[in-house]
Amino acid sequence: MKNKSALAATLLFMITPLMPLQFGCIKNNSDMAETPPVITQPPTEEEHPEEQPPTEQTPSRAEYVKVEADRVNIRSSAGAKYSILGTAEEGEIFVKSGVSGSWIKTVYKNKTAYIHAQYCSDLNMQKSQSSVVEDVILQGGKRLGVKYVYGATRYIDERGNKIKGFTDNKFDCSSLMQYIFKLGADVNLKLTTRTQIYQGTTVKKSKIERGDLLFFTNDSRYYNVGTERVGHVALYLGDNYILHTSSDHARIEQISQKRWSFYIQAQRII
Repeated sequence: MKNKSALAATLLFMITPLMPLQFGCIKNNSDMAETPPVITQPPTEEEHPEEQPPTEQTPSRAEYVKVEADRVNIRSSAGAKYSILGTAEEGEIFVKSGVSGSWIKTVYKNKTAYIHAQYCSDLNMQKSQSSVVEDVILQGGKRLGVKYVYGATRYIDERGNKIKGFTDNKFDCSSLMQYIFKLGADVNLKLTTRTQIYQGTTVKKSKIERGDLLFFTNDSRYYNVGTERVGHVALYLGDNYILHTSSDHARIEQISQKRWSFYIQAQRII
């Protein structure tokens, strides 16, 4: 019997296929196929760039408000209880530098001021691609409301030296332009409209841009010739608006048809 059992065991061993040795859980024989090892490289900066903080975007449009009622109070802070710095006429434009509740923050006569939003509508203008032009316009916006005085003392003389007796509480048209171009762009404009008109580059009326100086005649000089015909200068803001001072105080307003009839030429200073 022992010989028969041994023979049976030998025959069983010969006809049974050899099974692979298994270590752990193997789902199928293909898992045992020999494959080259995968070498994982660390990610490059191009594949996984380091996250950067979002870049602050500079607004492409300058914000203003247009007063839609007459004799609107301009106050020293955001509230009806605060002191009145002046009044705005219907149609006047102010720089919008912020909002505080229902009040628009602006600048008036070189001071921070507030106008109730109920009496204002938003007005936006395309900014210049030149930051220097925008700096000049910013300086002009701070002087809105400053009184007009014909022959006001200039900020600098022909050589760029400061003039004794100057104050930023009064301007005429050419002294205002001289002042804001010096502060905003470090450009020395000359003393009067009739000398400033020779500075910079003359541009066609159809090509005027934000930041250009526009020169006009007026009723008293209309029939004069040459530079004696020049009687007014203003800073062009775009969309038919100018920043200037004439007869009362510095302001932003649309160019009227009558003023366009007095137009002489435009000069690009920057």
